[in-house]
Amino acid sequence: MSRLTAIGTVLPGWSDGKRRVVGLDEDAVTLGVAAARVVLEKAGTVPVDRVVFVSHDLPLLEGGNAAPLLAGIGLDESVVVVEQVGGAPAVLDAVAGALPGTLVIAADLLPAGAGAVLVGETGPELSVEGRVVRSMPTQSRAADGIVREYDDPRLLWEQGVRRSIEQLELTERPTVVAGLAAKQARQVCSGTPPELPVIGGAAAVFALAAIADPGGALVLAVEQANITAARVDGVPTVASVAPEVRPLPRTRTTPGPDIAISLAAYDRAFEPKLRWEAGSCDACGTLALPPRLRCLECGSEEGWSLVPLPRTGEVYTGVTVHVPVPGLPTPYSLVIVQLDDVDVRALVKVTGVEAGAMQIGDRGTLVFRRISTRTGIPDYGYAFLPEADVEAAQHREEASA
Repeated sequence: MSRLTAIGTVLPGWSDGKRRVVGLDEDAVTLGVAAARVVLEKAGTVPVDRVVFVSHDLPLLEGGNAAPLLAGIGLDESVVVVEQVGGAPAVLDAVAGALPGTLVIAADLLPAGAGAVLVGETGPELSVEGRVVRSMPTQSRAADGIVREYDDPRLLWEQGVRRSIEQLELTERPTVVAGLAAKQARQVCSGTPPELPVIGGAAAVFALAAIADPGGALVLAVEQANITAARVDGVPTVASVAPEVRPLPRTRTTPGPDIAISLAAYDRAFEPKLRWEAGSCDACGTLALPPRLRCLECGSEEGWSLVPLPRTGEVYTGVTVHVPVPGLPTPYSLVIVQLDDVDVRALVKVTGVEAGAMQIGDRGTLVFRRISTRTGIPDYGYAFLPEADVEAAQHREEASA
């Protein structure tokens, strides 16, 4: 049993014409960071000492994604991170078995969306009512990375989902189901269930966020023939971000060898770049992004300390790049942002809008993004999201009962 202190959900603003998809600078980590920051902003000063990150789309299978995930969220590098490949039942199980201070994050790429649940000392109780684990791999991906599908949806439905539900021997029908298409969910639920925007691991978080009955609800999480049933005894506190949907921008990719990564440079820049911090000169306090060996103000080489930077600012100047470079989809826009309340300007890419849409004086927010992928390694940093897009994605909050 656990308590749902707060829930956060995030949907990307891009569409392929049928469903929400990630942008060119987004992946499971950037979506997970966004959802985690939403829920922690909602929850306030609740401490986090453990993170569970569940996805079928982990960017790095070797080396792990814990460091950029913690840096982007703003958590201490000593926080324990468990990375797990899994769908909706794995997420619901992780939440139900979590101790206070655990942040469970789930991210899906197709359809795209992410959610995070903060388990604490307060909030509605969640307890597992039943669990069925069976093997029916109608979709599989082995070590070769190739996705294979056994094209028989009726078999999955009749011998997989329905049979597993029968084995649960539930005394009532669920209110909401995560992991099934809307048509199938209606056959399982009592009444008309809320339609969830994703069907992977994050669907379990969206299902918990959709609970509106103060008397509680029964939630099912389904992946192939695996099902977890859990009961929630109240209405969770929820914050969500869902910008208006727009078509993916048209870009072109130039063939040729990508720019190789320099791991030495990657390591030097990691902390300030991913945590959005500047070096403060230990002698005079002058800020520099990135930190410098010698302070440009006083010439000191005594060292520097990292300090957080504001995440809002104004476009000082910018340019749209059309020159083709292998590994970088073009066109894209770069802007120099004058950050609020500090004498620091940052050169960053623009995200969330078509290339060339930004103007001098436009305001916006710095958001965590995958800036590039070099030698197969995601290189994360920050991009400038225009204020108009931020306003369109304002949190829709529901107070808990």
